Amino acid sequence: MKITVNARKMQINQSFTDHAQQRLDAKLDKFFGDEAEAKIVLTEQKNQIIVELTVRYDHMLYRAEQSAVDKNDALDAAIDKIIRQIRKNKTRLEKRLKDTAFKQEFQDIVEENDIQVIRRKKFVLRPMTVEEAILQMNMLGHGFFMFTDAETGDVNVVYQRADGGYAVLAPEKE
Repeated sequence: MKITVNARKMQINQSFTDHAQQRLDAKLDKFFGDEAEAKIVLTEQKNQIIVELTVRYDHMLYRAEQSAVDKNDALDAAIDKIIRQIRKNKTRLEKRLKDTAFKQEFQDIVEENDIQVIRRKKFVLRPMTVEEAILQMNMLGHGFFMFTDAETGDVNVVYQRADGGYAVLAPEKE
């Protein structure tokens, strides 16, 4: 597994990077192959270390964010959260891991007017079913997800309702 470690508002040493490589290899190698890419972002806020762990494997993203006083504890908690996500969605993932979900690129943009766009995300929409979109949304830990419907070819949005159910927004043809 290829690992990238970035730190914001703090310094990290090589021993943390080595520890992260060791922990990810020990815990996640059984789920992902050597071509998996892991990105760890550490941020310090109010005596807490926040670890954002994103694993990209076979066009799927797995994401967890955890905080703790110690960066190693936060990393371990984030790894455990990803493992729980995988186990929770095991049967769906066995069918879907080989399917293409989407390729995502991030671009930060700040505009100068009354409405300020803080971040703009661009990604290639891949055709998928509603079930696959819900799975991808849950794996990312987001409240909504935009995708191309495999049956109609239309851009749809799936989101989680306050009652725990899911809803799909689809364009209406005139």
